[in-house]
Amino acid sequence: MRDFLIKRILQAIGVIVCISAITFFVLNIVPGDPVRVMMGDMADESTVQQVRHTMGLDRPVPEQYATWFGNMIHGDFGTSYTQNKSVTMLMGKAFAVTARLAGFAYLFALAIGLVVGIISAVYHGKWVDRFLMALSIFGISAPAFWVAIIIQIIFALKLKWFPLSGIKTAAAFVLPTIALGTRYAASIARVTRTSMLDVLNQDYMRTAEAKGLKRWPIVMVHGLRNALIPIITIAGTQLGDIFTGSILIESVFALPGMGKLLLDAINARDLPLIEGGVMYIALICVVVYLVVDILYAVVDPRIRLGGGSEE
Repeated sequence: MRDFLIKRILQAIGVIVCISAITFFVLNIVPGDPVRVMMGDMADESTVQQVRHTMGLDRPVPEQYATWFGNMIHGDFGTSYTQNKSVTMLMGKAFAVTARLAGFAYLFALAIGLVVGIISAVYHGKWVDRFLMALSIFGISAPAFWVAIIIQIIFALKLKWFPLSGIKTAAAFVLPTIALGTRYAASIARVTRTSMLDVLNQDYMRTAEAKGLKRWPIVMVHGLRNALIPIITIAGTQLGDIFTGSILIESVFALPGMGKLLLDAINARDLPLIEGGVMYIALICVVVYLVVDILYAVVDPRIRLGGGSEE
């Protein structure tokens, strides 16, 4: 287990370094001058050159990358071109909003997905199963932004139960949570149902029922634990997707999160902010996949994470 952790951590570091290099070099060879964008077309060339020198943009790109990477290791992503503020500070404020939304959406998706999947598996082939699976297909097929607009119209504009946008109250997160979490809840429900059906048909489950044990304790204690590996896989990968895929939802509900911050930075060609946003996405994904691999060993010790088989 220790060797596996060391190997995975080294791999994660390598992935982060590669992504940082690719992101930095690609963004710096894209046509367009960020200084010119920042200062506008009315600025004279001498002023533009002076600002470019002050920002260090006239140095060779490899030298710029080395400086940027060294600062990034210490948590300094530079200063935003457009807002003239620390990228770390801007990302910190935006991440607090995104983390709150993603946390709510993930808990919503996990709770709904597990409950729906287990009920569908237990009542396999009956009307409850068909109804719940039809809803899950609809949830997977419906685009998140479409769900967001529909529930805005119904619950914010018509019924006025929840705020239309903003983050002034806790109720403002209810509609974004549903819009963001619906698709993931449907995916978890379908995977849970399939995995639970495989387990419920095993001999040891029928033996436990034959001994007189009640059905639901058998399902929850023995069945769910043995069905967790596929569920952990889909739930783990979706955690990364929820954290990094909320751009549209944050735009629809006007939430000042990481998605909106990164989208605005791309439109303004704010390179330090874009680079910081990309590294945020990379770090979230790497950490999530590492945690998922570790959970495999916790749930099922038979999985040999070290790669070699023991005789």
